[in-house]
Amino acid sequence: MPSVPPEGEPAPADGALPPQALAGMGERTFSLYLHVPFCAVRCGYCDFNTYTAAELGSAPGASRQAYLDAVRRELELAVTVLAADSQQPVPAVDTVFFGGGTPTLLATDELAGLLGAVRDTFGLVPGAEITTEANPESVDQRGLEQLVAAGFNRLSLGMQSSVPHVLQVLDRRHTPGRVGQVVGWARAAGFGSVSLDLIYGSPGESRADWRTSLRSALDLQPDHLSAYSLIVEPGTRLAARIRRGELPGIDDDVHAEYYLVAEEELTAAGLAWYEVSNWARPGHACRHNLAYWRGGNWWGVGPGAHSHVGGVRWWNLRHPSRYSARLAGGQSPAEAREVLDDQQRRVERVLLELRLAEGLELAVLTPTEARRVPTIVAAGWGLADAGRLRLTLPGRLLADGIVRDLLD
Repeated sequence: MPSVPPEGEPAPADGALPPQALAGMGERTFSLYLHVPFCAVRCGYCDFNTYTAAELGSAPGASRQAYLDAVRRELELAVTVLAADSQQPVPAVDTVFFGGGTPTLLATDELAGLLGAVRDTFGLVPGAEITTEANPESVDQRGLEQLVAAGFNRLSLGMQSSVPHVLQVLDRRHTPGRVGQVVGWARAAGFGSVSLDLIYGSPGESRADWRTSLRSALDLQPDHLSAYSLIVEPGTRLAARIRRGELPGIDDDVHAEYYLVAEEELTAAGLAWYEVSNWARPGHACRHNLAYWRGGNWWGVGPGAHSHVGGVRWWNLRHPSRYSARLAGGQSPAEAREVLDDQQRRVERVLLELRLAEGLELAVLTPTEARRVPTIVAAGWGLADAGRLRLTLPGRLLADGIVRDLLD
């Protein structure tokens, strides 16, 4: 969740959705995202809605217990809202994703309890994907075993780098060897899928550094790997350090070069890209993230969490105390919302689906937009076949620009 949410219209106090948003709920998958806003330290590059204990202090309603109580209230609210159309049953949940922040700063029994609340209020489809993010230093072997026993089956670890000076620039506190230890614990505990997150293009990171991080990650045989270019967000400590000249700036050409290195290393290791920044072994693509990219329905629970159901998008109050207070008062924690029209939803399909390896249905494009496809293909940026437009490797480097060219 970025630091500044989009503008929107006021959200109803009871969280009610327009009837058209609820139509066809049972025909699509449904996901839950639970945002845990707590972090031990704030990383210098991070712009997410997270808080350290020092930042929260003793603010009313900002305690961990207040957060847990509020999340349960929001889950109950979600069921009430989604059951408003008596013709549509409340959907069982296909994927649950605990993100943050650092979800594993909660005690294991607290995380298990929240998953139990999801199970009790919504129900889970057989084989539901249940993910928690974790920092390597925030978990131990016993805790991972308890999470698997509670129903978690996917672990997403924030590795970011295996090079000490890069970790230092990113304000990451774990030692490189810790990641391998946690992956071993996760395998032994029974996690069915283990994912690693890497960041490339940090100030001072050489091509050799980046290749070292990729190979160190691949030595652990992850099922899934995400590689994100570093974005320097305004207002972060990293942005201030670059502005003062303490660190070099970010180079887009270097980012493109490092992306090609990632594609080379990951493909050679048997991981295939399925979204511009994500690679996986067969059967291990993140179903939760695919729900986002395919325009699915999801409810985001927690301070600052974003949701989308049937073309309505809304976002919660950001500070934990305000979020908790709103729910304690029997009201929705939503701060504002957007009701998308058909054209806005179509444009979002183009923007999101073109980033996927499966590509975009050409039928989604207007006649004017479709006439631009041959130019994209001729430039070597895409392939048009079987009624779909798919990006090539050079096209993936220019994905945002290609979308703009298509839609202008």
